[in-house]
Amino acid sequence: MMKSRLLLLAGLFALHAGSAQAQNFLMNSAETINEGNFKLCAFPTVLLGEDGAENTWGIASRFGYGFTPSFDVEVKLAKFDNFKMYGADAEWWVSKGRTDVSVSAGAHKSDFDDDAGDSTAIDAALLISRSVAKSLEAYVGGSLSFESIDDVDDSSFKRFYLVPGVEYKLGQDIDLLAEFGLGLNDNSPNYFSFGAAYYIR
Repeated sequence: MMKSRLLLLAGLFALHAGSAQAQNFLMNSAETINEGNFKLCAFPTVLLGEDGAENTWGIASRFGYGFTPSFDVEVKLAKFDNFKMYGADAEWWVSKGRTDVSVSAGAHKSDFDDDAGDSTAIDAALLISRSVAKSLEAYVGGSLSFESIDDVDDSSFKRFYLVPGVEYKLGQDIDLLAEFGLGLNDNSPNYFSFGAAYYIR
């Protein structure tokens, strides 16, 4: 009986450790996509290994559409060596001015290649951004995910991030972005992401 329990606990720990690699990425300021415009973006991303673990590289992407001057929806995809992530979120630009504020909510699923540790998460974020120089905007976000491992009872956990970033307007239709995700709990590995967003007007 004791051996069975130990094996179960070891299995749950392994699943949890694998799933802890996958998380949500923000990669945008508080401004939503302009009404009627499309957004295509891709971001090389590194999940920073801890306690001697190797870094994990992959690419994250977002594809969105602006439904109103203050509301958009984006599909989010990511591919790393041993897992894929896909989901969507909706963002509402709640305060406009010298300082912009937006909130978003959505969900994502992480699909591991070995079918172990697949998980589903509900995501929420708060973003604050402000212009700091010509064509340059700084933002800071708070990201919270409520996640659980698929088909495993009592496997829910949270991810909590503080995310500073910058967005530089390279041209009329192209923005360059970079952000650092600082994990605020054990299930939230730090990450760094950078890339470009292209708008179809």
